Amino acid sequence: MDHAAGSSQDAQSLPGCYRHPDRETGIRCTRCERPICTDCMVNASVGFHCPDCAGGRTGGGPAPAASRPRTLAGGTIAADPHLLTKILIGINAAVFIAVHTLSASFLGDMVLIGRWPPAPFVPTEGVAEGEWYRLVTTMFTHEEIWHIGFNMLSLWFLGGPLEAALGRARYLTLYLVSGLAGSALTYLLASPTTATLGASGAVFGLFGATAALVRRLNADMRPVIVLLAINLVFTFTWANIAWQAHIGGLVAGAAIGYAMLHAPRERRALVQYGTCALVLVAVVGLTLLRTAQLT
Repeated sequence: MDHAAGSSQDAQSLPGCYRHPDRETGIRCTRCERPICTDCMVNASVGFHCPDCAGGRTGGGPAPAASRPRTLAGGTIAADPHLLTKILIGINAAVFIAVHTLSASFLGDMVLIGRWPPAPFVPTEGVAEGEWYRLVTTMFTHEEIWHIGFNMLSLWFLGGPLEAALGRARYLTLYLVSGLAGSALTYLLASPTTATLGASGAVFGLFGATAALVRRLNADMRPVIVLLAINLVFTFTWANIAWQAHIGGLVAGAAIGYAMLHAPRERRALVQYGTCALVLVAVVGLTLLRTAQLT
């Protein structure tokens, strides 16, 4: 949680601005991580820059670890901050084309299904039968054009800013773990003979992380809340929507996004990837529990 304003202990731990040492500040340049006061900070596409970084005066050669340019979450700044988002959209599009050009069995092998066929037949397919890969493949599989269109538009608009703020490794981890959380909750709560598919779990994970990013930047939360509320209304009112994937992805994405963006700098990697590990443990636990129920 955010620390309370006015705490004497927190005030004593705040560093001074590198240009005005007498001014304590909790703001740091997102490129070189030097502390900067409100008079020195310069608005950037992600966070704030110090005057030196904003003016390109940081000097040549490799930057030391303490001043190497970093994203808001501590990742490496990439030349193309949207590359992974483009790749993820490309993978979804390629699978969509394959679904409509290859044999019908390809789609059946990609979707998430608990156990098939139903009793009294002997089941031979599904996650409960050892096909755990379905928890992943379902995240990239779509059958209807409106379905992939909506998910990919959401991925583009939400994924770009998050990839720039988190860095590629953290962003990809957020996407995949959120999608897995959505798949695991669907496997646990949905009928084992109902096939589900789509990137919605991962996309809702991006919704949750976007809320954490907006809070981290102290921006207006109302647009995010309104957009999320509209999507949740659709989730619970439209037919044939796996709400379990949406909720599982949203909760996982919010937890991971908050950990990524609010982790204390001195324990950043431990908190960030530790949170991801805990979510993965929960995914494995839910999957084992459901498998035990079905077998």
